[in-house]
Amino acid sequence: MSSKRQPRRGIMFVISSPSGAGKTTLTRNLVNADRNLDLSISVTTRARRPSEVDGVHYHFITKQKFDQMRRAGELLEFAEVHGNFYGTPRKPVEKALNAGHDVLFDIDWQGAKQLYEKMRTDVVSVFVLPPSAKELKARLERRAEDASEVIARRLKNAAKEILHWTEYDHLVVNRDLNEAYDQLRNILRTERAKRIRRRRFVKATARLLDDLKAITRAKR
Repeated sequence: MSSKRQPRRGIMFVISSPSGAGKTTLTRNLVNADRNLDLSISVTTRARRPSEVDGVHYHFITKQKFDQMRRAGELLEFAEVHGNFYGTPRKPVEKALNAGHDVLFDIDWQGAKQLYEKMRTDVVSVFVLPPSAKELKARLERRAEDASEVIARRLKNAAKEILHWTEYDHLVVNRDLNEAYDQLRNILRTERAKRIRRRRFVKATARLLDDLKAITRAKR
């Protein structure tokens, strides 16, 4: 028998927020600092921004390709956001989880809801809020990558998205980027410890049940 330890199944660490609340920066910082955390790179039909790299920030694909992936069941979740389509490819996520790697998701509430429905026991979710509406508007304007009408639409949608914060396991208010980052690290660290303890309890319970069966059989 091989003595090689079976890796624990990874965590699906889901982070959502209104556009401009800082989740993209936070997720990049988390992945850069943690070698056991893989970023799930979504596919999208949205046009690439000047600062974005295909295959790093998103896989930019056509609407036709997106529809093909959706019909073939190749997406764990998908949603329409701000008039564009986003989705999570299934294969790389399953491969990482089975290898014991945690996977970080930068997705909206619609995508998080679909992950809950399909793989809830694997999911740990966090909703990131901006400190105020004024600051959210200022952050979107400082980004200088969207037209004024796009910013207005994002602010309008933010009011709807924020209503879903109660559906998440944890809440972080991004007043300060470093503080918000530390909170996310602590959440991930705590959830990993829970999974390790649970696995130990599962094994211990199995041994306990085997011993009880052996005792009851011996008394017959």
